[in-house]
Amino acid sequence: MQNNGYHWRNREIRQHVRVIDEASSPTLVLTNCTYLNAYTKQWLQANIWIDEDRIVYVGDKTPKNMNRTEVYDCQGKYAVPGYIEPHAHPFQLYNPEQLAKHAGRTGTTTLVNDNLLWLFLLQKKKAFSILDEFRKLPVSMYWWARFDAQTEMQQQDDIFRTEDVLEWIKHPAVLQGGELTAWPELLAGDDRLLYWIQETKRHGKPVEGHFPGASERTLTKMKLLGINADHESMTGEEVIRRLQLGYQVGLRYSSIRPDLPRILAELIALDLKSFDHLTMTTDGATPGFYEDGLMNVCIDIAIKKGIPLEEAYLMGSFNAAKHLRMEEQLGSIAPGRLAHINILYAKDNPHPESVLAKGKWIVKNGAEETVHQKIDWQAYGLKPLNLDWELGKNELQFSVPIGLEMVNDVIMKPYPIEIDITVDRLPEQTNEAFLLMLDRKGKWRVNTTLRGFTSKLGALASSYSTTGDFVFIGKDKQDIILAGKRIKEMGGGIVLVHQGKILLEIPLSLSGMMFDGDMKELIEKEKELKDYLQDFGYPFQDPVYSIFFLASTHLPYIRITQQGIIDVKKKEVLFPATMC
Repeated sequence: MQNNGYHWRNREIRQHVRVIDEASSPTLVLTNCTYLNAYTKQWLQANIWIDEDRIVYVGDKTPKNMNRTEVYDCQGKYAVPGYIEPHAHPFQLYNPEQLAKHAGRTGTTTLVNDNLLWLFLLQKKKAFSILDEFRKLPVSMYWWARFDAQTEMQQQDDIFRTEDVLEWIKHPAVLQGGELTAWPELLAGDDRLLYWIQETKRHGKPVEGHFPGASERTLTKMKLLGINADHESMTGEEVIRRLQLGYQVGLRYSSIRPDLPRILAELIALDLKSFDHLTMTTDGATPGFYEDGLMNVCIDIAIKKGIPLEEAYLMGSFNAAKHLRMEEQLGSIAPGRLAHINILYAKDNPHPESVLAKGKWIVKNGAEETVHQKIDWQAYGLKPLNLDWELGKNELQFSVPIGLEMVNDVIMKPYPIEIDITVDRLPEQTNEAFLLMLDRKGKWRVNTTLRGFTSKLGALASSYSTTGDFVFIGKDKQDIILAGKRIKEMGGGIVLVHQGKILLEIPLSLSGMMFDGDMKELIEKEKELKDYLQDFGYPFQDPVYSIFFLASTHLPYIRITQQGIIDVKKKEVLFPATMC
């Protein structure tokens, strides 16, 4: 077991050398293995020796000392490095442990995760303790250090204090800084952000940006300011531009931006010759998008689009490890690396029949193995919410003249409210609904309307949002009150109500943000939620992200936040939050 996220203890390293000297036996040997060598980009024949969680030998020899060795014959099969998801948001209804187990089953054995929710939910000491708990999982769980909240908060300076940001940057399980959604502030002269970036680089860690639609001038400035990578390219030409400027570029295949197939086709048409600085990411997709896996799906798309076979696998593994300065531990089948290995039926089929994570079988010959490690969420105070507010008619007073109109799943523009919003129920012939954001502690609220989410639904209540505050959307105030009562009884979650009847409940018993259960069960619940909402007039593809991003000020043009209704471009509070 690694003691700090990077290195083995001296006695463990000596044991690994003893295995090579045949004074001790390896724990597992993969024989007759055709494997992808990440450094030569060749398929080679070898026997692979593994001692506990580390690959100790790759070559022709078979160990003479096999007293405690399991032998697995790979004849006719192919081995590739365990896949790496370099940009995970592990809190999209699911929890990080749940995502890790689900990802591992289909070959994604390393996740590099957003730390944002830990900043909201846990004190730093507890957050670092829970990072240690994740080290015990077979799937490697690393993190990145956020520099901003991607929304306007009332207590933002308390969360992003320099001393805390620097502690996160230095933590051995943290591999990069970012993603930097507050880049306009950096360009405008925020030297605190620049200091954090420089400190991250001083610790030998890259910084990831978030630059959708950025011009060559902006990308160049961000490079000068120290940004290493970006995953916001939406076309092949944007990918090429970033590569030419020296960026590591992530190609996205997510539930709200499934751009990967089109971008790959465009890159092939543009005759891209080198793929060494490309990775792929699912960018925190919602549960149903992960039904068939994570990086295995991206690699499959790349292969089918005509990316050279070896490059496709390395885009899903080695390239990310090298960018994150972790190539001595991850991303290849070579001596000294963690034993993350996927065994395939065929070279061009990236969906593994067997998966090794830290030298342990997660899947063996198509059968899932039991993973016993369980995070004790209660020990970290991650439990159902205990709410002491009541939602009533006083909280459902609407009078502002400006509402939010949905352009797509996540982008909203302002519109003038021209209907009577003082009534108890909005008419069905409009696609406008009441929109209320309520503080977790019931101290403030923001009331407006949302156009384009539903034409009929009585009420949706959600404790799942960017900041963990409560969101209520619906046509009928009585249904909203009922949804509020039920979500309070549940201690957090998502509730649908229509005509006084509760239609669906998704309990989020981990601080109102995360589901505590099997991923397959959550996937079915999310499908049911989507089906209901589409029946009630939701016209887009990803309602979970629509709810989650209502407060996200890294998106245009208007948002509902803890401070009130905000014009994102002008950074102006149009209508402040009301104290309850």
